[in-house]
Parts: sequence; C-alpha cells; structure tokens
Amino acid sequence: METEYAVTRDGTALVTLHGGSETTARSDAVDELERELEALTDDGAIEEWELGDDGVYEHPTAPFEPYTIAVDVSVTVAVEAPDEHEAGERGANAIDSALANAGANDVSYTEPPAVTTR
Repeated sequence: METEYAVTRDGTALVTLHGGSETTARSDAVDELERELEALTDDGAIEEWELGDDGVYEHPTAPFEPYTIAVDVSVTVAVEAPDEHEAGERGANAIDSALANAGANDVSYTEPPAVTTR
C-alpha cells in the first residue's frame, strides 16, 4: 500500500543572462526563475516553491558577456510511495525532471530530499 508524501529539495539554481548592471541581472534572474516555477505549479508538476537569497555567481569577464546569478530555491512535490526512502527517490526524480523541463538545468542541491508524510 502506498502513502502520500511531500518531498522537498533545497538548492541553488544558476541563471545566466545579460544584464545592464549587477542589480538588474539579479532582479531579472529572480523574475525568470519565478516565471518558470509558477508555470510548473500551474501545470501541476510541482506543488510549492520558494526563492531565497540571490547573488552574482560569476561576473562578466568582458563587455556584453552574461552574468551568472545564483538563487536559493526550495521545491516541493507530492508523491505516492510504499516508504519514505522510495518517496525521497521518486520526489527527487520528479523535481529534477520538472526543473529540467522548465529550463532550470543548472541546480545543485545542498542536502538530501526532505520527506514528510501527508
């Protein structure tokens, strides 16, 4: 018998884009990531998300080169599984797949998935 679990992953997403200034690039990166996550929520691919701190990960090395912005992100999905271990694996895979489909491919996770029973 399978139980419903909520699986959350916390990590850092890297967003690369052109910005006129550091402030503009950071704002644009957060806006872009918000749009991607909102679309995933609307599609039902993820249940909840939250963005945290942002900062420049890599400054342009020459004019007209892009900024890379690091944004803290937390994403939650609902999965059904026979136990917490399997729920963690299914949830982590669902989160990875949803983020990749939204174009957020460069996400590094700071710890293993957090699993809670519903």
